[in-house]
Amino acid sequence: MPADGGGGTRPRALLAWSGGKDAAWALHVLRRHGEVDVVGLLTTITEGRERVSMQGIRVDVVRAQAAAAGLPLIGSRIPEGCDNARYEAAFAAALDEARARWPGIDAIAFGDLLLADIRAWREALCARLGWRALFPLFGADTAAIARDMVAGGLEAAVCCVDTQQLDAGFAGRTFDAAFLADLPADVDPCGENGEFHTCVSAGPMFTWPLMLRRHGTVMRDERFVYTDFRLAER
Repeated sequence: MPADGGGGTRPRALLAWSGGKDAAWALHVLRRHGEVDVVGLLTTITEGRERVSMQGIRVDVVRAQAAAAGLPLIGSRIPEGCDNARYEAAFAAALDEARARWPGIDAIAFGDLLLADIRAWREALCARLGWRALFPLFGADTAAIARDMVAGGLEAAVCCVDTQQLDAGFAGRTFDAAFLADLPADVDPCGENGEFHTCVSAGPMFTWPLMLRRHGTVMRDERFVYTDFRLAER
């Protein structure tokens, strides 16, 4: 484990990994600041669909992201239509797996930006499980951080749109300056209110870019439009 420059070692931490831009940028910021040593990624996976919950990103794509980031991936597996109790039990089991792999680890970082109620819920859950919750991006101006992501070389595409908050036509679009310029004024530039989610393919947090191809777009629950991205065959 790398030294912290002060005669000790940096505390180790997990990172909650959705496969989207906020998690990826949180990894970049954590590594740049160097206060913790991120040793693994934790992803919530919906069983049966074998996709990341909420984002709908394929598990093999997330595994490829983890490999490009140089980090192992731990899955927190939940059933479709999971209630809060089962979610928390799966999350606790994944943290136990992490602690068995890295004895003494007690911190997990999240890429949340704005929502104080979500932060408070995560902090309370982690505290009950004997973990510390870290929020390296929290409180940042979302318009500024979105521009920083684009300028910093992050490459991502919109994989999910909540059609009650954003037009379905934004699904599948590249997360870039043109996308940000086209967003309605009442939509958060980082989609922090759940307006949209992204799938990351490249950036300063990866050693190499992922080659992804866009496939079909479908609507689920008469509300959420998902665009499927698959690993391109080499």
